[in-house]
Amino acid sequence: LHTWGAKRDQLDKPDRMILDLDPDPAVEWPLVIEGAQLTRTLLEELDLVSFIKTTGGKGLHVVVPLQRAHTWDEVKTFSKAVADHLSRAIPERFLATMSKQKRKGKIFIDYLRNGRGATAVAAYSTRARPGAPVSVPLAWDELSNDMRSDHFTVENVSERLQHVRQDPWKAYFTTRQRITKTMLRKLTAEG
Repeated sequence: LHTWGAKRDQLDKPDRMILDLDPDPAVEWPLVIEGAQLTRTLLEELDLVSFIKTTGGKGLHVVVPLQRAHTWDEVKTFSKAVADHLSRAIPERFLATMSKQKRKGKIFIDYLRNGRGATAVAAYSTRARPGAPVSVPLAWDELSNDMRSDHFTVENVSERLQHVRQDPWKAYFTTRQRITKTMLRKLTAEG
């Protein structure tokens, strides 16, 4: 299942921002993890709390819960600014354009999932791929070389749920934060 970034009672007010880290097949998993951690660090510098989940594919989703105070265009503009900032700061690792030719050896930061009508795979949703992988929320410290994005499947996700001691996204629905003009200025300032 893929869902919108807004609840149905206020479809015009997104309640999350997703940065889909979509690596070229040549990018090794430890670099995808590092890419997610770099993204998290940038968001923390902007005073934004983020959460991580596997996609059941080859990448990771960095998810930022938001108060429903922004328009789709505002969230998309901000997410593009984050992607552009990372691709300017570390061009050998990241790019913010969808071009398959330019993606070789890099991670595409897909900010396009933040536009009105765009969707992203839901947490605990099964993917229509070999092995039936599942998108699973993680704690940041769970990211490891042993746990790829398609690690959890319909066969082992229930075991994870039985053994996880605390919901890794426990604070997700109580995290209250907004995007500000100051944050956007920090991202777009040339330095």
